[in-house]
Amino acid sequence: GQGAQWVGMASGLLGTSSVFRESMEACREALAPFVEWDFDQALVDPELLSRVDVVQPVLWAVMVSLAAVWRSYGVEPAAVVGHSQGEIAAAVVAGGLSLEDGARVVALRSRAWLGLVGLGGMASVGLPAGVVRERLGRWGDVLSVAAVNSPGACAVAGDPVALDELVEVLSAEGVRARRIRGIDTAGHSAQVEPLRERLLSDLAPVVPRSG
Repeated sequence: GQGAQWVGMASGLLGTSSVFRESMEACREALAPFVEWDFDQALVDPELLSRVDVVQPVLWAVMVSLAAVWRSYGVEPAAVVGHSQGEIAAAVVAGGLSLEDGARVVALRSRAWLGLVGLGGMASVGLPAGVVRERLGRWGDVLSVAAVNSPGACAVAGDPVALDELVEVLSAEGVRARRIRGIDTAGHSAQVEPLRERLLSDLAPVVPRSG
C-alpha cells in the first residue's frame, strides 16, 4: 500500500537486475497512455513522488517488478495478497489482470483521488480494531477504521484534525499511534464514495482474467 515509498527507491535494482529493469520498462509503457508525468523522474523527484496520482502508479510498478525478480529466482507464489492499493499489483502478479489493465486501474484510480487531496488522512494505531472502534465514538462519523492490519493493529481514516486529536490522545496513553506520512486522503472510508460513478466509467474497459 501507499506510505512505504522513498525518493530513490528501486535505484539499486534498476542498476543491477535486468529482470527488474525490463519489468519496470514494461510498466512504464503500460502506464504511458494514462499519465502525463515522467516515470523515471518520479523515482528521484520528491515533489513528484508526493502526488497521489504519481506515487501510487510508481509503487505499483515497483511491486510488480519485485515479483518478477522473485520469480526469476524460482520463487513461485501459491497465492498473492495485496494490501490497499497493493491489491492492484497483486491482481497483476496473480494473473487476474493484464499488465495494461493493471496500469489503467492504478493510474485512473489515483487520478480520481486528486479530488480528495487535503480532505482527510490516515493513521496507524497499535490496538485491535474492535477497541479502536469503541474509542472513535467521541469523534462521531468523521473517523472510521479503514483497515485491519493485524490482530493488534489497524488503520484509521477521516478528518485530518480529528486524526491529529486521536493520535495525541492515544500517544499520551502510551499507545503506538502515528499519522501515515505522505497520505492526505481518507482511503477506505466514506470520503471515497463520491468517486464511485467516475471509477465505474473509467474502469469499464477492464477485463478480469483467470489467474
